[in-house]
Amino acid sequence: MRTSTRARDRIEFILRDLTRRYLPGRDLHQGETALAKIIAETEDPFRVLISTILSQRTRDEMTEKASAQLFARYDTAAALAAAPAEELARLIHPVGFYNQKAVQIRKVSQALVERYGGRVPRSYEELIELPQVGPKTANCVLVYGFGDPRIPVDTHVHRVSNRLGLVTTKTPEATEQVLMRVVPEEWWLHVNELFIRFGKDLCRPIGPRCEACSFTPFCRHYRTVVSKKPPRRRARPRPSRR
Repeated sequence: MRTSTRARDRIEFILRDLTRRYLPGRDLHQGETALAKIIAETEDPFRVLISTILSQRTRDEMTEKASAQLFARYDTAAALAAAPAEELARLIHPVGFYNQKAVQIRKVSQALVERYGGRVPRSYEELIELPQVGPKTANCVLVYGFGDPRIPVDTHVHRVSNRLGLVTTKTPEATEQVLMRVVPEEWWLHVNELFIRFGKDLCRPIGPRCEACSFTPFCRHYRTVVSKKPPRRRARPRPSRR
């Protein structure tokens, strides 16, 4: 894992630019991701935890719909732990892999009841020991559920960080470790929200909108991939028939 000194110098410019564009008030309650919308309604770490599990390989709008249906019926760990898996699957049907996720959210709810009396723990070490909870989910709970500074890394954050040249990593877990070294801690709370918005808006997985991006002068992906593509040949006009 390597990160250049120049990347450290750029990070503040990048984050300031993205903040101006996507989060001008620097308040996660004003964000547009599914988790930001949840905490805008209620600051409940349990809802953040369950919604993060539901969001895996699922679009935000489907996560929002499934979460709303689920929490309208089961809004505590104790209630969800006792719910039939078939009923949970029906309620979260908008998300992908809903049968598996119904079992997963039931298991994690049961663990919360058994270990913590239904409360969501506030430490990374305790969260990571819960069933179905990996590094990204634990960090999402800390950031969105408790307002604690961490950097959750999903596919968008991993892709954007590598494309911009902030990191040179192969896995989201490695990206998290490098970002926590190069990003000033005052920005940690906002990195996930900002990079997800940027990754969906401009730095898309397929067909990134580089022409609208402020970072092309130093973006590694633009320099090594986009700028080396041969220009498109203009189609010759067809001769008019007389």
